[in-house]
Amino acid sequence: MSKLGKYKYYFRKPKSEIVKDILSWLAIAGAIYVAASSPYFVMRLWRNLKRWQKYPKRKFYTAFHRLQKEDCLEIRKKNHQIYITLTEKGRIKAGRFQIDSLEVKRLKKWDKLWRMVIFDISQLRKFYRDLFRQKLKDLGFYQLQKSVWVHAFDCRDEIELLKEFFGLSEKEVCLVVAKEVDNDDKMREFFGLK
Repeated sequence: MSKLGKYKYYFRKPKSEIVKDILSWLAIAGAIYVAASSPYFVMRLWRNLKRWQKYPKRKFYTAFHRLQKEDCLEIRKKNHQIYITLTEKGRIKAGRFQIDSLEVKRLKKWDKLWRMVIFDISQLRKFYRDLFRQKLKDLGFYQLQKSVWVHAFDCRDEIELLKEFFGLSEKEVCLVVAKEVDNDDKMREFFGLK
């Protein structure tokens, strides 16, 4: 098992695409509401939102209630409406799915700029430092030094999202864009660049 093998669970794939879709949609929408006239509001929700009709009703119903049991969803009734929102635990879970699906887009033509991620995360936050390093590796970064990783393509948004997700400050993680790096032959070879 690799040094970071024990952390792999943190980025594991969701057990169910339904769970991923429900959490992602609620994260984007913020909150949804349905009329509270029926005790079967989950089925009403399934019928009213076409994007979820690709799943069988029973699976959707089970996934929805599992999320509610895990305290990922908050369901409130107010003024004859039922409001469904993500709890803090639900937002964290949705964030993990977003982090899982991150990728740095490779452009057809390289702009001849190197993106260097330099980080200095304290020993007290070793867990986050190791996860951050593993995610850089997963995103296809080249390790120039222990805490200096390089990518050939624009990754600013991905780095900002990782910083936010792991709660890292500007002092802990810095992104530098450079035109030249001495002896970049190995990096060019790593990214398949001429």
